Amino acid sequence: MAIKSLQTLVSETSKQIKTINVDEAYTMFQDKSCNLIDIRESNELENSGSVEGASHIPRGMLEVYLDPSSPVFQNSKLDENKEFVLFCAGGVRSALAVKSLKDMGYQKISHIDGGFSSIVRSKFKIV
Repeated sequence: MAIKSLQTLVSETSKQIKTINVDEAYTMFQDKSCNLIDIRESNELENSGSVEGASHIPRGMLEVYLDPSSPVFQNSKLDENKEFVLFCAGGVRSALAVKSLKDMGYQKISHIDGGFSSIVRSKFKIV
């Protein structure tokens, strides 16, 4: 069995998920119609800042945190009725994470093209 490259995996995944641009994400965030979720690792936030008002769930814990039967999810501030908009540093991890959450049954889920790299050049406030 041949091992797929990350590029191939992300390319295949991108055909199955919803990707939005940073301006769409900003509008949704301002309208309070989404849960904006930063899936970068804690050290990435410490080194480069974070989006004011975004929730932080590290990629490694995402499925645990977003399992509706998990006590962590039940105690969170996330609104299940809103779209979940994920971002990472550049868009690779968030694309794969969206696919994983779709596999769990999430339907209102997307990620930001270009990730935090795009966000820092947008209207989002970085703290």
